[in-house]
Amino acid sequence: MPEEPRATALRLGSIAPNFQAETTIGPIDFHEWVGNDWVILFSHPEDYTPVCTTELAALAKHEPEFTRRHVKLIGLSANSIESHDGWINDIAEIAGCPLTFPVIGDKDRLIAYTYDMLDHQDITNVDARGIAYTIRSVFIIDPSKVIRLIQSYPASTGRNTAELLRVIDSLLATDKHRINTPANWVPGDNVVVPSSINDEDAKARFPNMQVVKPYLRFAPLAKDEFAPS
Repeated sequence: MPEEPRATALRLGSIAPNFQAETTIGPIDFHEWVGNDWVILFSHPEDYTPVCTTELAALAKHEPEFTRRHVKLIGLSANSIESHDGWINDIAEIAGCPLTFPVIGDKDRLIAYTYDMLDHQDITNVDARGIAYTIRSVFIIDPSKVIRLIQSYPASTGRNTAELLRVIDSLLATDKHRINTPANWVPGDNVVVPSSINDEDAKARFPNMQVVKPYLRFAPLAKDEFAPS
């Protein structure tokens, strides 16, 4: 009997494993398809279900915002490409716009297993039709193929598309300006000056810096200082 594939212990900073997959836009090599862009790889439990439909409709509606930030979207579940193709019509109707990003048909569940997207991490955990339940996982991966965010949501709770955009904006800002973003930050709010920057350098870089505590320093960062082209 062949050995089961082993799930990779993925962490922030791990290189996102490459894979080849059948998708709704045809076969892809994941790393090649990503190219030099950011990517959000996400899984949903099953096609033709209510919460999943609202999630993909929201992403389809906001895809231009992700594209403007050089972010590609790609979905995954253990359903077939034929199932995805039919369901996409429903999503487009709900969203009021076409769904153009690819959705992976991971019928053998190997990609989901590699990315720790399966309920209970059991490749035999399947429904009555033999389909493994994939959880609501999200991976944000940068152009170097490094994993920058990992999230898992319960089946009953749909993801927040605005939060995904907010995290992308934070990562773009922090990478470009070597700053941090505080709780509930949105573009245009003050940012946090990292403690790794000494006071002298911090004052030179951020003349309007506000010192609340020696370890807590805020500075303004205008939206257009990191806005994508």
